[in-house]
Amino acid sequence: MTTLRVRPTQRRTDRSDRTANADHTARSDRSGHPGGRTGGASDDLLAEWAPVLDAVAEGALQREVDGELPVEAVRLLKSEGFGALRVPAASGGGGLDLVDLTRLWIELAAVDANLPQAFRGHFALVEDRLWHHARTSDQRVWFDRFVAGEMAGNAWSEVGSDIDLPRTVLRPRADGSYRLDGTKYYTTGTIFAEWTDVHARVARPGHPDEVEDPTAIALVDTRDPGVRTVDDWNGFGQKGTGSGTTTFDNVGVPADHVLPFEDRFPYQTAFYQLNLLATLTGIAKAALRDVVEAVQKRTRNFSHANAPRVRDDAQVLALVGGIAAAVYAAEAATLRVAGSIQAVADAPLASAEEIAALVETSEIESSTAQVAVSELVLRATSDLFDALGASATARPLALDRHWRNARTVASHNPRILKARVVGAHVVNGTPPPYAWSIGGTRRRQDWEDTRPRSGDATG
Repeated sequence: MTTLRVRPTQRRTDRSDRTANADHTARSDRSGHPGGRTGGASDDLLAEWAPVLDAVAEGALQREVDGELPVEAVRLLKSEGFGALRVPAASGGGGLDLVDLTRLWIELAAVDANLPQAFRGHFALVEDRLWHHARTSDQRVWFDRFVAGEMAGNAWSEVGSDIDLPRTVLRPRADGSYRLDGTKYYTTGTIFAEWTDVHARVARPGHPDEVEDPTAIALVDTRDPGVRTVDDWNGFGQKGTGSGTTTFDNVGVPADHVLPFEDRFPYQTAFYQLNLLATLTGIAKAALRDVVEAVQKRTRNFSHANAPRVRDDAQVLALVGGIAAAVYAAEAATLRVAGSIQAVADAPLASAEEIAALVETSEIESSTAQVAVSELVLRATSDLFDALGASATARPLALDRHWRNARTVASHNPRILKARVVGAHVVNGTPPPYAWSIGGTRRRQDWEDTRPRSGDATG
């Protein structure tokens, strides 16, 4: 296993030095984007992180080919403060807004598509703690953990549970703490993490069904000997996200680490989708980078081509231009969603009505973008092969990883359902579902009488 390092002189943590690194950004732009970047402070941020991204990129293709988890890459990101980018600067973090964080997610996905998704649950917990810090309670204990490089995964999805009630259970102990038992699947990021964010039901002894309503979130220390995570994710894409199975066997959870689910930060559904949008956009950037490089270098050509050189063929150029346009549109849509979510994050003390309106806007924007961006990226990552011919399917090139990863990401929170949500909102003003779950369904009447209570945080 290769240990990834950034030389001390490569990355500067003082933001005043970002401008000095701007030329590095211009030289190491991985996007292949026509016209380059704009954005001032955002460019400086990307310049600062360029050495880290370069280090992560080393070996990323081979990790994909070998099916190796990006353990060292995650360790590097943690040590460089990636997980604390949203923590307020006054608490030792990066103090980034969501637009800049999304830009960095996109660039990270362009070098390794697994990594932004591996940190998805972590950034959601950070966001939740930020929301509560601004509204109700001091969260500096958690901020200190994040700044120290501690990471959180998620553990929400189950196999065999009802659609609205997890089997994983918290049982009260005599000392006021809880015992956690259960099994979670697709626990993305948890295998790398010191903490995991667990959705569970709360047993209430003496109650007929021993279930307290609503469910809860347990913030669990993965270093507890009763926590075990295995890398058994067997999907054909995003194989390095650490989306395996986690079991909890008699795990102690302090009372202050058990949180009512209804207190979760209100824009979580849109936030989770934003991370996937950024991942899709980064995948498209990587595909564009690879197809441009391959077309530029390609010497083999067909007898009936439009030009002696592939790089001069009008049809090939048009195809690559279409991929570049897809990247442009995907990035623009994703950053627009980030802005709409930031508007909610900026309003923790607003009235309930104002927050609800902002949340609805962000959810509709994220759903709309999901439908469009998924289509753009899936088409782009397939069309690139038309520019290159059959030799591009060689396994060592792993160009198929772009489509496989995009197809896997786009399969989350099915876009056909999101298209219906957007259509219902546009036509009838129907509010979107803000919190929902996946699980086994019962007979139709039970389904109609049930309102799902859990939100999506699966892989």
